[in-house]
Amino acid sequence: MAETDEPGEDLVRAILGESPELTAAQMAEQAGVGIEQARRLWRALGFPEYPAEEAAFLPADASAMGLLARVIESGVLDFDLAVNLTRALGQTMARLADWEVSALLHRIEEMTAESGGEDNRVEQAIKLVDEFSRPFEELMLYAWRRHLGAAAARVEAMAASDEEDLHVTELTIGFADIVGFTALSNTLTEERIGDLVELFEMRCADVVATQRGRVIKSIGDSVLFVNDDPLRAYDTAEGIINVIGRDPRMPDVRVGLASGSVVMRLGDVFGPPVNMAARLTNVARRNRIIVDAATARLLPEDQFETRRLAARPVRGFGIVEPVAVRRH
Repeated sequence: MAETDEPGEDLVRAILGESPELTAAQMAEQAGVGIEQARRLWRALGFPEYPAEEAAFLPADASAMGLLARVIESGVLDFDLAVNLTRALGQTMARLADWEVSALLHRIEEMTAESGGEDNRVEQAIKLVDEFSRPFEELMLYAWRRHLGAAAARVEAMAASDEEDLHVTELTIGFADIVGFTALSNTLTEERIGDLVELFEMRCADVVATQRGRVIKSIGDSVLFVNDDPLRAYDTAEGIINVIGRDPRMPDVRVGLASGSVVMRLGDVFGPPVNMAARLTNVARRNRIIVDAATARLLPEDQFETRRLAARPVRGFGIVEPVAVRRH
């Protein structure tokens, strides 16, 4: 590696397949877009701006911008919608890349140790990139198409039910969090905290998928999920408690469920049920499920026993009577 190379530059070059050679103006010119449009799309992808004179862009960057420009010129998308979708892509890919690198780091360390030295970590990483990138790219495209089909089917189902606004729908929202995570994290090593959060998210995701729901997001020690069937949402909550709270090697959890009308935008959900589900976890006991009145009404009376708890103030909702629920 040359003395002027930045640390890891060989690895970055191996991943990207080329080196930066274009200024922002040159990149925009090759892409056939204005410099301000190029900068806006570049920021939407989640990348920083560079000084005007710095050759920081790849020919592939110009090709990507040119592709977007052609889509906009064709009239398929207007510029604002293109920016919106580009931002979604950038944020999703940024998280996926961080997740991928974090997951592969252990394997790279193993390969480095097996090959006999710390000094060839970059070489081992480049080897792994060469062997793994192509099949992962194919898998990524397949998963995107599969999820795109599922999302389109959900919207079509809403249209068939004569929903006035296809961004608004009735869902049961679930919020699961680890009890006392802050205090617990103070007693664990950094590696153990990471392993715990990863296992928590993985088990939650498996249960949610089994019950035909969707994980909307993970926030460290908590997971937000949705289901259009309140019974399946309850089964999800029960499953999370069984695979985490009932496991003596894992911490206790609490789950709150709330139902109602929510807005779906940018891969997220918004509305009072989302906030209510999160607030209810502060009321729930360890390894217990607590729901709002709307969810309690939706659960079959012949299968569930419900018990209203003492009314209490809930931030943003005033005085609320949470409901404890369990199967007969």
